[in-house]
Amino acid sequence: MREPTTMPAITLPDWRKRYDCRPAKFSCDKDAPFEPDLQAGSDRATTANGRSRAAKERRVRLRVSVVGFLAALVLLLVVTPFLRGLKEGQLYEAVLFTVVLCTGLVASGSPRRTHGLALALVSLAVAAKWLNQLWPQECPAPAFVMPAMAFLVVVIASLGGFILRAKQVDADVLCAGISVYLILGLLWGLAYTLVAQVIPNAFAFSNLPETGATMSGFTALYFSFTTLMTVGYGDITPVADVARMLSMLEGMTGTLFVGVMIARLVSLYSAPGQSYTLAHNESQVNYK
Repeated sequence: MREPTTMPAITLPDWRKRYDCRPAKFSCDKDAPFEPDLQAGSDRATTANGRSRAAKERRVRLRVSVVGFLAALVLLLVVTPFLRGLKEGQLYEAVLFTVVLCTGLVASGSPRRTHGLALALVSLAVAAKWLNQLWPQECPAPAFVMPAMAFLVVVIASLGGFILRAKQVDADVLCAGISVYLILGLLWGLAYTLVAQVIPNAFAFSNLPETGATMSGFTALYFSFTTLMTVGYGDITPVADVARMLSMLEGMTGTLFVGVMIARLVSLYSAPGQSYTLAHNESQVNYK
C-alpha cells in the first residue's frame, strides 16, 4: 500500500508589509523632509511686525510734521500783520520765517538724495535771513529770497508726490494739500519781493501812494494770496512785464491746483467703493 504524498507548504507573501500605504512618520528633526522650520517662521513674523511698527512710526512722524508745518504757515499769515507796528516786529517776523522753514524741512520727508540739498537750502536761507536782519546793507534781501524759494519748490514736490502716491483720503493727505496751497502763496510772495528789489517801480499802489509802501513782508503775501485766489481788489497793480507775468502764472496755478486737488481727492475717496462694486458685479455674473 502506497504511502500518501505530502504536499510542500506554500508560504504566501505578506501583502500588508509589501504594500503599506500608511503615511510615513517623520522625525522631529528640522532637517527631516517636509518638516516646517518653526524658527524661520518666527523670524519672518518678527520681521513683518518690525516693518509694520516702523511704518506706523513713520506715519505718526509724518502726521505730526505736516500738522506742525501747516500750523506754522497759518501762524505766519495771521500774526505777521500785527507785527508791523511793533518796534521789534521784523525780529519776530524773522523768527516766524525760520520756524516755517525748519518745520518745512521736517515735513518734506525728502529722500536721501535730495535731503542734503534741502538741508543746504534751509541753512543758507536761514543764515541769510538773520544776516539781513542784523546787517541789511551787507546782506540784501535777494540773498535769502532765492534759496528760500528753491527750498519751497522742493517741499512742494515732496508733498505733491505724497498726495499722488496716497491710497486713501485721510488727515495727512488733507493737511498736505492745504500746506501746498499755502506754500504756493508764500512762494509767489517771495518772488514779488525779489522783483520789487530788482525793479523798483514794478508795482503801483493806488490807495496809499503817499506812504511809500513797498512790496515786501505782509504786503507781498497779501498781493500773492489775492492773486492766487483770483480776487484782485485793485489796490496793488503789477506794472512791469515780469510782475504781470508772475501774476498771470499765479492765477492760473491757483485755479488749476484747486481743480486737480479736488479731482484727486474724489478719485481716492471713490476708488475703494468702485472696486468693491466691480468685484460684487463680477461675482454675481459668475454665479449666474
